[in-house]
Amino acid sequence: MAEPEKSWEKRLAGGPDDLTIDFVESLSIDKRLYKYDIVGSIAHAKMLSEQKLITKDEFNSIKDGLIEISEEIAAGRFKFEKKYEDIHMAIEAALVAKIGEPAKKLHTGRSRNDQIATDVRLWMRDQIEMLQAKITLLQKAFVKLAGKYAEDIMPGYTHLQRAQPIVIASYLLSFAEQFERDFIRLKNCLCLLNISPLGSGALAGSTLPLDRKSTAKQLGFLDISYNSIDAVSDRDYCAEFIFDCSLIATHLSRLAEDWIIYSSSEFGFVRIDDAYCTSSSMMPQKRNPDLLELIRAKTGLVYGSLMAMLTILKGQPSGYNRDMQEDKTHIFAASDTAGICLDVARAIVSHTKFNTKKISAKLDEGFLDATALAEYLVGKGVAFREAHGIVGSLVAYCEQQNKNLAGLNLEELQKYSAAVEKDVYENLGAAGVVYKYLTAGSAGPKQAKEQIAYWNNHLGQR
Repeated sequence: MAEPEKSWEKRLAGGPDDLTIDFVESLSIDKRLYKYDIVGSIAHAKMLSEQKLITKDEFNSIKDGLIEISEEIAAGRFKFEKKYEDIHMAIEAALVAKIGEPAKKLHTGRSRNDQIATDVRLWMRDQIEMLQAKITLLQKAFVKLAGKYAEDIMPGYTHLQRAQPIVIASYLLSFAEQFERDFIRLKNCLCLLNISPLGSGALAGSTLPLDRKSTAKQLGFLDISYNSIDAVSDRDYCAEFIFDCSLIATHLSRLAEDWIIYSSSEFGFVRIDDAYCTSSSMMPQKRNPDLLELIRAKTGLVYGSLMAMLTILKGQPSGYNRDMQEDKTHIFAASDTAGICLDVARAIVSHTKFNTKKISAKLDEGFLDATALAEYLVGKGVAFREAHGIVGSLVAYCEQQNKNLAGLNLEELQKYSAAVEKDVYENLGAAGVVYKYLTAGSAGPKQAKEQIAYWNNHLGQR
């Protein structure tokens, strides 16, 4: 049997060098697109038959052959050979071998340029839905954990310094909010990419009477692209998709950083289940949050994919360029990394407990009630800037006396402000302050319970 020719081989003198074959092949990367390539090819072939460019019998033969190839690939019986260069040529060569002449008509009115642009959009639609499903599962894990700690209090931090008291539930739900934005960003990305470039050809479309709206409808696209030059070269959606994955990774990394710190002996706020920790090869006492550390590290991989994608796009002239072959390496890597990190994070969140006794034992350290005291003075008619200074002076005094604000007697408090009355103690002590929060979205028990109810309803409707 003669060696198969490449789609472009007759234009050049002699066959390509082995170095060229190795350097230009993308089959090792893009073979994971086989389902989308086959689906797109069946839609294209159906349209060709509708337009009388191939017969119905030829379409049926093409369709049946492509379905057989898909089943062979899924079963692991298909042999991928790099001499076919990419997934498109590998499938086409297999189809020619399987059904003969009709297969040679499949590429009518089509280029690998609009073919790969279609494949990637189809793949990305599925990946977005998969990532959104994983985000929802992680959010549900946060909400479930928050339900256990709706009235338990912990210190809230700014600059990694104790700031104000918050309920643990509100802290956990802050992550539900972050991942909700990720969900929405992916939804927006899906809206932008869900148009069909198929039929744009290599650059300028085709002189054949292709029905682009037919293939778009078959493939579930909302519309077609309306400029063939842009259609084959547009990879904005790839950059946006990786950016969305980057922010998912950012939020996961921030969670990881918190819980790495909180699980340390110095904090002891959380205990991560042993199933999601490792130990040391030398130190037998160690219980390391390695999975969280790896989530934190893998964020850099996703960032790298984003920078690589932007760099690929920045210097290209108009139209399709082979540079775009490299886009798949980065969209695949970003999606895979974000997906597995979401899975790991969900497992960890679902099996983590807060050490409420240890947290509450030191809850009055760090003057978490200082802001509430300043706001108490505002309620008594003191201007906030003056109240801020009064409380700042009181904190300095407490540090000298080794006391906390709630431990001062009324006479000590009134030395700094005559506005202080006996009811001041209702606003002192971290445990009491959280019940004083009034504004919507505050970190108190009442607001946390409202948020838990909201999230349970919102996530349950997806």
